[in-house]
Amino acid sequence: MSVSKAPADRKVILTGDRPTGPLHLGHYVGSLKNRVAYQHEYKQFILVADAQALTDNTDDEGKGRDKVHRNVSEVALDYLAVGIEPDVTTICVQTWLPELTELTFYYLNLVTVARLERNPTVKQEISLRNFERDIPAGFLTYPVSQAADITAFRATLVPVGEDQLPMIEQTNEIARRLNRMAGREILTEAKALVPPIGRLPGIDGKAKMSKSLGNVINISSSPDEIRAAVKKCYTDPLHLKVEDPGHLEGNVAFAYLDAFDEDKAGLQALKDHYVRGGLADSKVKARLEERLQEMLRPMRERREEYAKNPDYVWDMLRAGTERARETVSQTLDDVRSVFVTPGWKK
Repeated sequence: MSVSKAPADRKVILTGDRPTGPLHLGHYVGSLKNRVAYQHEYKQFILVADAQALTDNTDDEGKGRDKVHRNVSEVALDYLAVGIEPDVTTICVQTWLPELTELTFYYLNLVTVARLERNPTVKQEISLRNFERDIPAGFLTYPVSQAADITAFRATLVPVGEDQLPMIEQTNEIARRLNRMAGREILTEAKALVPPIGRLPGIDGKAKMSKSLGNVINISSSPDEIRAAVKKCYTDPLHLKVEDPGHLEGNVAFAYLDAFDEDKAGLQALKDHYVRGGLADSKVKARLEERLQEMLRPMRERREEYAKNPDYVWDMLRAGTERARETVSQTLDDVRSVFVTPGWKK
């Protein structure tokens, strides 16, 4: 396994995913595509956040836990499929870094329950999952776990969507409080890096592409799965006849073409035709399917090749985690100097 080629003086990016299922086009637009570009510009860490995935995927039978564990290697395969290079980007596994758990414990003393409950991202997620007051403690405190991740890697930039900005704010609050306690700067504050393209809608027209809603197109989708998903894409419910003028707002097929069609002049001509009437939805979807098949084919083929060698994938994750430990261990030592009772080492 090669060592990271990223120069040590580059700005540090931390990003990652909860391994709750295959990664989809929403992940690609929102983060994966940018990670491929960032890895040559920044020192980049990608964390497979299996510990955070457990905060709302545990049950007495252990099915949720088993799903998370299975998906660790599946997510890693998706990373390799899109072109993330493990000798440039450090890919690591959250539960294999116990330093992050210890940091989370210390940080829990720096934030109140009331502050966690006011976090807009947490409030929204609690509502989506219908937790009401029956909230798993791990879920309520996952902003603290995220703060541990971000600060442990000394991340200066964290790519997030607009809805995740409160998490960065809370991380920086914790960093500032610890620095005040220490009387010196131990933790680095991070800045949010918001991607230019926002959240991709689901194929059914819902505001969010979500695995739980079944309205996604996975990066690993087969040609038949892509074709079937495109056929289901929400367009314009008022476009009943070919000659009727069409509307672009809320039209998922065109939203996807905006994200993935590189022929912007040709796409604009298609839009103009659709708006003035005389263009069938089937023609729009045919163009979209062609673009998606073309884009996803090499990713799927790379993924299939890596999947033939599961030992390579696990070796890559272990090697990446060991490289990550060099950074997070130093951060933990610095934080321990604030919290740990003196005298434990001579």
